[in-house]
Amino acid sequence: MKETDFSKITFEDALAQLENIVRELEAGKIKLDEAVEAYEKATALKKFCEEKLQAAQLKIEKINIAADGSVSTSPLDKTEKE
Repeated sequence: MKETDFSKITFEDALAQLENIVRELEAGKIKLDEAVEAYEKATALKKFCEEKLQAAQLKIEKINIAADGSVSTSPLDKTEKE
């Protein structure tokens, strides 16, 4: 499988492409060779989207407001209940 360059694509565009590929594969109307190629591209798009989501998640911070009204931020704890 050749590496696909997604450096100039947005998350939303990648997700839309992935959704289109899934619809085509589910329809079963493409030839085997094209289906294999589409599956490989879908796998790369899925990985790209997962990496983008993970990067965004790392940037999310919890906003804390102290009793005196001061504001600070801290990393959002995934295990913390809201």
